[in-house]
Amino acid sequence: MTRYVVQRVLLGVVQVVLVMAGMFFLTEALPGDAAVTIAGDNPDPAVIAALREKLGLNESAWHRLVEWLANALHGDFGQSLVGPRSVTDLIATAAAPTVLLAGLTLALLVPLSVGLGVLAAHREGGRLDRIITSSTLGLYSAPEFAMAILLVTVFAVKLAWFPPTAVGTSLTSNPAVLVLPVFVLLLRPICSLSRLIRAGMVDAQRSEYVRHVRRAGLSPVRVRLAHALPNAVAPSVQQLARTVDWLVGGVIVIEAIFVVPGLGTALADAVAARDLPVIQGLAVVLAATTVLVNLTADVAARILAPAAEAGR
Repeated sequence: MTRYVVQRVLLGVVQVVLVMAGMFFLTEALPGDAAVTIAGDNPDPAVIAALREKLGLNESAWHRLVEWLANALHGDFGQSLVGPRSVTDLIATAAAPTVLLAGLTLALLVPLSVGLGVLAAHREGGRLDRIITSSTLGLYSAPEFAMAILLVTVFAVKLAWFPPTAVGTSLTSNPAVLVLPVFVLLLRPICSLSRLIRAGMVDAQRSEYVRHVRRAGLSPVRVRLAHALPNAVAPSVQQLARTVDWLVGGVIVIEAIFVVPGLGTALADAVAARDLPVIQGLAVVLAATTVLVNLTADVAARILAPAAEAGR
């Protein structure tokens, strides 16, 4: 296990460095540069030349890449081109709402998905199984933005049960503002995870291993939860990892609809303002998050079902 973890960590480091280098050269390929952006709409050539000298833009791209990578390894992504804030401080501020939304969603997602999957698999083909399967399939097919707009229209505008957006309020001081975004974020992941767990439970309950445990005289509940469930959950860990990655880095639409000042909103604002240091910093954070989440998922799957993982 130790050797496997070390190999995955080294591979993850290489992946993050390649993403950082790729992001740097992609932004280098864009027309204009940071000096032109800072100079404004009516740039003075002398001012632009001075800014280029100050920012080190006259150095070669490779020299600036090495310098940027060295600074990034120490958590320094430079200064934002819009305002006097550092990129690290801006990302840290924007990450708090996104992490809060993702954390609440995950805290509800795991138990609800496991519970629905186990219930559906308890009596395969029964009424409850058909209800859960058809409901999750229907909800999964609905786009998040459409569900978000529908929920805002009904529960925020018509019924006034929840705030429609997070404008003018704090997510922690007014928890009601989190209800609709978290519900929308839960819809598709809970459908996919519960169906995967149901399929895994059905396969596990038919396996020779579980049949042997039943012959040993264990109670049906213990057979399902202590023996069938770990093997059923293992294939869903990778899907959970993809869900976490999506929650942290792909909630731009949800944050835009509910005006949540998270990483998605920060990325959209940075793209609109051509704030390249912020875009680069966010790309590094999202890449590192993806690598870390997938590493954790692979290790967890190997622990839950070592025989299945070893055979891959």
